[in-house]
Amino acid sequence: MPLALLALAVGAFGIGTTEFVIMGLLPEIAADYGVSIPAAGLLVTGYALGVVVGAPLLTVFGAKVSRKRMLMLLMGLFVLGNLLSALAPNLGVMLTGRVVASLAHGSFFGIGSVVAAELVAPEKKAGAIATMFTGLTVANIVGVPLGTFIGQALGWRTTFAIVAALGVVGLLGIAKLVPAMPRPEGARLRGELKAFRNPQVLLAMAMTVLGFGGVFAAITYIAPMMTHVAGYADGSVTWLLVLFGIGMFLGNLLGGRFADRALMPMLYVALGGLALVLALFTVTAHNKILAAITILLVGALGFATVPPLQKRVLDQAHGAPTLASAVNIGAFNLGNALAAWLGGLVIAGGLGYTAPNWVGAALAAAALGLALWSAALERRTLTADATATATATGDTRIPVHH
Repeated sequence: MPLALLALAVGAFGIGTTEFVIMGLLPEIAADYGVSIPAAGLLVTGYALGVVVGAPLLTVFGAKVSRKRMLMLLMGLFVLGNLLSALAPNLGVMLTGRVVASLAHGSFFGIGSVVAAELVAPEKKAGAIATMFTGLTVANIVGVPLGTFIGQALGWRTTFAIVAALGVVGLLGIAKLVPAMPRPEGARLRGELKAFRNPQVLLAMAMTVLGFGGVFAAITYIAPMMTHVAGYADGSVTWLLVLFGIGMFLGNLLGGRFADRALMPMLYVALGGLALVLALFTVTAHNKILAAITILLVGALGFATVPPLQKRVLDQAHGAPTLASAVNIGAFNLGNALAAWLGGLVIAGGLGYTAPNWVGAALAAAALGLALWSAALERRTLTADATATATATGDTRIPVHH
């Protein structure tokens, strides 16, 4: 794999840390600002919605500059947002800082996915995308647990200051290691928008919203769930997040490897397994050992969907992948926002801290249904195209597709 992928992974590490570290620090932030846990959960929702909005807007803007320069600008915006979060005097300013940082998220991973895919041979594209996302998963093994520990020991503001420093490191890595890649000749917004006329692109994005939303329904409220239901001490949340990160790391590698071989079957297994595990989490959350195992599995199955879904969007949006790729990253975070909001609703409704797991299971099951529908439509299209070709060439044999 090209060394430039390491630079992208470094940037992904910083972004992954700030996105997920908020989960372990929600109780501290809520207490500091004097608000409820569901109210503090708006910091998750706000970040996710910022990604949804920022992904297409900044990607369109980025079409006017080189991809390397755009990646550097995005990391600068990320640093600014985290500094604002670290200094925020109230929840409103904190939310503003989260949104500013989030604006860089979607475009970074969207443009980064295209760059990563272009650096390798066609049969290695999903693996290259997975390599970049490794930074995001390693953040959950190292950055998020360490950030949670530091936040609990030295105050959550210290964590966000360190995250801002991570962003600076990512920016320098991109400046040094990513090759100068000029803006593609002939790239036009109209051409990029054509990708969204393809139903398969839209279905893949819907799968992204629902599938990864299932993960966030549970993980957003992991700290209160583990301390109030499973009986863990506050300090144990750090190590539980390590388990989640290890699961994400393993799932990302497996998803990248098998997506290059059998993309749709990989999605069936991951989404179906995720729905089942999230449903079981409502029971296993009451036992410390079973809860820990379940958290590992949620991370693995949830992130096993990321490389195949991102690759499917790139494949289906051939010829104009940049905007579609970025919007799909926004779709991940739209799912995050939806799930965090729904999880907060069921908790506020008095259904308990395990109730978001049912929300997650339903979302993952819906994503599996869309995956099966997408595959059926694709088979139908291939059969129709083959029939039309056979008719045009005079070949009357009936085409069969497996």
